[in-house]
Amino acid sequence: MAGAGSIVRVTGVTKVFKLGKIDVHALKGIDLEIVKGDYISIMGPSGSGKSTLFNMIGGLDKPTSGKVFIDEVDIAQLDAYELAWLRCRKIGYIFQTFNIIQVMTALENVTLPMVFAGMNNDAAVDKGMELLHLVGLGDRFSHKPFELSGGQQQRVAVARALANDPAIILADEPTGNLDLTTGEEIISLLKRLSQDRGVTVISATHDFKMLNVSDRVIWIRDGRVDKIEDREELSISIGQIGSRE
Repeated sequence: MAGAGSIVRVTGVTKVFKLGKIDVHALKGIDLEIVKGDYISIMGPSGSGKSTLFNMIGGLDKPTSGKVFIDEVDIAQLDAYELAWLRCRKIGYIFQTFNIIQVMTALENVTLPMVFAGMNNDAAVDKGMELLHLVGLGDRFSHKPFELSGGQQQRVAVARALANDPAIILADEPTGNLDLTTGEEIISLLKRLSQDRGVTVISATHDFKMLNVSDRVIWIRDGRVDKIEDREELSISIGQIGSRE
């Protein structure tokens, strides 16, 4: 039975990919529960399965076996339309490569998910401007991506992720293409949004700066949950960091 306040529940999830005639077992039985409003970091070495797990939670891929529940809805049972609806309204996505549309302004990028959700243009523009102000880009609304720094483009991506008031933000290596200072700014921004708006933030990351703001860290190794640690339990030294990568 799910605990009180559960937003994500993963039970017995496996994922097998075909590589020619070889079966690659990316996930080997994941059981996991994430509470509403938590800031979660999923960490592990390359090839551990963390990105595969991330894609399962986001409805971007389906498990070979097991179940993924979002707000107690088994997303594997949804048809294409229902899954698209859930992703549009329940989940905001932030990617390492920003994935904002190059021919659109910052404001147009932020309002696009609202248009897809059926919001009228005036309301979408008003809300888009509010979100750009929230992420510190109110004066850059008319700029296109080539006129923005990497950090500013990622702020546009954060604003876009909030467009439809999602319950969950999924951030895939959100600081991977940013310098140290800008990465710290994005991490702080995500933490503030989690605290102020009650949004659940789930980040798949190699960035150990995330540990400072995470409520819990889920360590993935060899397709399994190695351990789950609350922030106050973490004791990471430079040597340990090196050994985990």
